[in-house]
Amino acid sequence: MRRFVIVLAGLLVAVSATGCAAVSAEGRAGDSAREKARRVGNVLNGMRAGTARDVGRRASELDGVDVLRVSGTALRSKDGVRVVVRTSGTATAGLAGDTVTVRRCFELRVAPDTEWDAKPKGKECPRGEPLSFGPWPKTPDVPAERLRKALPRVPAKARVDEAEVREAVASLRLDPAVRSEFASRDGVVGVVLSVRPYLSETFDCVLARVAPGRTDVWSPPRVQRMVGEGGCGAANAIDPMPPPH
Repeated sequence: MRRFVIVLAGLLVAVSATGCAAVSAEGRAGDSAREKARRVGNVLNGMRAGTARDVGRRASELDGVDVLRVSGTALRSKDGVRVVVRTSGTATAGLAGDTVTVRRCFELRVAPDTEWDAKPKGKECPRGEPLSFGPWPKTPDVPAERLRKALPRVPAKARVDEAEVREAVASLRLDPAVRSEFASRDGVVGVVLSVRPYLSETFDCVLARVAPGRTDVWSPPRVQRMVGEGGCGAANAIDPMPPPH
């Protein structure tokens, strides 16, 4: 009888331990899912601007992330953007090392005043399939080689004709999103072809300098192409800035 009681007690302890291990594994898996959501929040809060759709699109590009709901208008608005994401987490349970996988939903607030590494707020998963956002708006190419071939080569003792330079650029039939700028000074004509990629802080631009005896086409270094740096201006085409140190 005593031996039976001991065996029964041992079984109860084993069952209890197994149950605790399972609960603990599920908790660890949930923590793993939350950690993934935290990293998603950091990526989204690294965006400097964008609409609610842009924020949702960026989240949907991340591995293992489903975007189930997006609300708000723009990242820089007073209330920012709220995104409900679904992530998964795994952990091992028991002596056999069985894998426990859970899927959890979290609401992320993306706004200028959101703290870095903010703890994601658990959320009941909305019904329905993950949202689809389509591709990002396409940025047209700025045709450096075509511009190089189209521009006139002016003899060393001849005069540069700005009208001829403009006609050469017009012949390229540029995408309407590519902006053209011209300037003339001291017998030199400067040309800028530029476009600002969607949500980017850096322009794509090609500069040209047409002078008697020499025609140059180039793209400024990235630091000069950033907003406010003036590298994509006509003045830089006529009188190029020195390279950054």
